[in-house]
Amino acid sequence: MASASVQPAALSAEQAKVVLAEVIQAFSAPENAVRMDEARDNACNDMGKMLQFVLPVATQIQQEVIKAYGFSCDGEGVLKFARLVKSYEAQDPEIASLSGKLKALFLPPMTLPPHGPASGGSVAAS
Repeated sequence: MASASVQPAALSAEQAKVVLAEVIQAFSAPENAVRMDEARDNACNDMGKMLQFVLPVATQIQQEVIKAYGFSCDGEGVLKFARLVKSYEAQDPEIASLSGKLKALFLPPMTLPPHGPASGGSVAAS
Protein backbone atom coordinates (compact mmCIF):
# COMPACT_ATOMS: atom_id res chain seq x y z
CA MET A 1 0.00 0.00 0.00
CA ALA A 2 2.11 2.86 -1.30
CA SER A 3 -0.39 5.55 -0.32
CA ALA A 4 0.10 4.79 3.38
CA SER A 5 3.56 6.35 3.32
CA VAL A 6 2.58 9.65 1.74
CA GLN A 7 2.98 12.87 3.68
CA PRO A 8 -0.15 13.58 5.72
CA ALA A 9 -2.22 16.47 4.50
CA ALA A 10 -1.72 19.47 6.72
CA LEU A 11 -4.60 19.72 9.15
CA SER A 12 -6.33 23.03 9.63
CA ALA A 13 -6.57 24.43 13.14
CA GLU A 14 -10.18 23.21 13.34
CA GLN A 15 -9.17 19.71 12.23
CA ALA A 16 -6.31 19.70 14.73
CA LYS A 17 -8.81 20.49 17.51
CA VAL A 18 -10.97 17.54 16.45
CA VAL A 19 -8.00 15.16 16.37
CA LEU A 20 -6.69 16.41 19.73
CA ALA A 21 -10.12 15.90 21.28
CA GLU A 22 -10.26 12.37 19.83
CA VAL A 23 -6.79 11.56 21.19
CA ILE A 24 -7.76 12.84 24.65
CA GLN A 25 -10.98 10.79 24.46
CA ALA A 26 -8.95 7.70 23.52
CA PHE A 27 -7.06 7.96 26.82
CA SER A 28 -10.40 7.65 28.67
CA ALA A 29 -11.38 4.43 26.90
CA PRO A 30 -11.44 1.73 29.58
CA GLU A 31 -8.77 -0.46 27.98
CA ASN A 32 -6.43 2.50 27.48
CA ALA A 33 -7.04 3.83 30.99
CA VAL A 34 -6.02 0.41 32.37
CA ARG A 35 -2.89 0.36 30.18
CA MET A 36 -1.89 3.86 31.35
CA ASP A 37 -2.56 3.00 35.02
CA GLU A 38 -0.39 -0.10 34.75
CA ALA A 39 2.38 1.90 33.07
CA ARG A 40 2.21 4.61 35.77
CA ASP A 41 2.30 1.95 38.51
CA ASN A 42 5.41 0.44 36.91
CA ALA A 43 7.04 3.88 36.68
CA CYS A 44 6.55 4.75 40.38
CA ASN A 45 6.85 8.52 39.68
CA ASP A 46 10.44 8.03 38.48
CA MET A 47 11.06 10.22 35.42
CA GLY A 48 13.37 7.68 33.79
CA LYS A 49 10.81 4.94 34.26
CA MET A 50 8.05 7.27 33.01
CA LEU A 51 9.96 7.47 29.73
CA GLN A 52 10.45 3.71 29.73
CA PHE A 53 6.90 2.63 30.61
CA VAL A 54 4.38 5.48 30.23
CA LEU A 55 5.58 7.28 27.11
CA PRO A 56 5.46 4.19 24.83
CA VAL A 57 1.89 3.39 25.91
CA ALA A 58 0.83 7.03 25.43
CA THR A 59 2.47 7.03 22.00
CA GLN A 60 0.62 3.86 20.97
CA ILE A 61 -2.72 5.32 22.06
CA GLN A 62 -2.07 8.48 20.02
CA GLN A 63 -0.95 6.44 16.99
CA GLU A 64 -4.24 4.55 16.94
CA VAL A 65 -6.15 7.83 16.55
CA ILE A 66 -3.89 9.89 14.30
CA LYS A 67 -3.31 7.16 11.72
CA ALA A 68 -6.90 7.77 10.54
CA TYR A 69 -5.81 11.32 9.64
CA GLY A 70 -2.90 10.33 7.40
CA PHE A 71 -0.09 10.27 9.97
CA SER A 72 2.21 7.27 9.89
CA CYS A 73 1.57 4.69 12.59
CA ASP A 74 4.95 5.05 14.26
CA GLY A 75 6.88 7.42 16.48
CA GLU A 76 7.56 9.71 13.52
CA GLY A 77 3.82 10.14 12.93
CA VAL A 78 3.32 11.15 16.57
CA LEU A 79 6.21 13.63 16.32
CA LYS A 80 4.77 15.18 13.15
CA PHE A 81 1.38 15.49 14.84
CA ALA A 82 3.00 17.08 17.91
CA ARG A 83 4.87 19.59 15.72
CA LEU A 84 1.66 20.46 13.89
CA VAL A 85 -0.19 21.01 17.18
CA LYS A 86 2.71 23.11 18.52
CA SER A 87 2.55 25.31 15.42
CA TYR A 88 -1.10 26.16 16.23
CA GLU A 89 -0.72 26.62 20.01
CA ALA A 90 0.39 30.27 19.88
CA GLN A 91 -2.44 31.37 17.61
CA ASP A 92 -5.28 29.28 19.07
CA PRO A 93 -5.89 29.20 22.84
CA GLU A 94 -8.25 26.22 22.51
CA ILE A 95 -5.54 24.15 20.83
CA ALA A 96 -3.06 25.25 23.51
CA SER A 97 -5.53 24.14 26.18
CA LEU A 98 -6.21 20.77 24.54
CA SER A 99 -2.48 20.22 24.05
CA GLY A 100 -1.89 20.95 27.74
CA LYS A 101 -4.60 18.46 28.70
CA LEU A 102 -3.05 15.82 26.47
CA LYS A 103 0.42 16.33 27.94
CA ALA A 104 -0.99 16.17 31.47
CA LEU A 105 -2.36 12.71 30.69
CA PHE A 106 1.09 11.20 30.36
CA LEU A 107 3.61 13.63 31.83
CA PRO A 108 3.89 13.93 35.61
CA PRO A 109 3.34 17.40 37.07
CA MET A 110 6.65 19.20 37.29
CA THR A 111 7.52 20.66 40.66
CA LEU A 112 10.46 22.90 41.40
CA PRO A 113 12.95 21.54 43.91
CA PRO A 114 13.02 23.36 47.26
CA HIS A 115 16.28 25.09 46.32
CA GLY A 116 14.65 26.66 43.25
CA PRO A 117 14.69 30.40 42.54
CA ALA A 118 11.50 31.04 44.55
CA SER A 119 12.90 29.64 47.81
CA GLY A 120 14.57 32.63 49.39
CA GLY A 121 17.44 33.44 47.09
CA SER A 122 17.54 36.87 48.73
CA VAL A 123 18.49 35.34 52.11
CA ALA A 124 21.95 34.50 50.78
CA ALA A 125 22.48 38.16 49.82
CA SER A 126 22.24 39.43 53.41
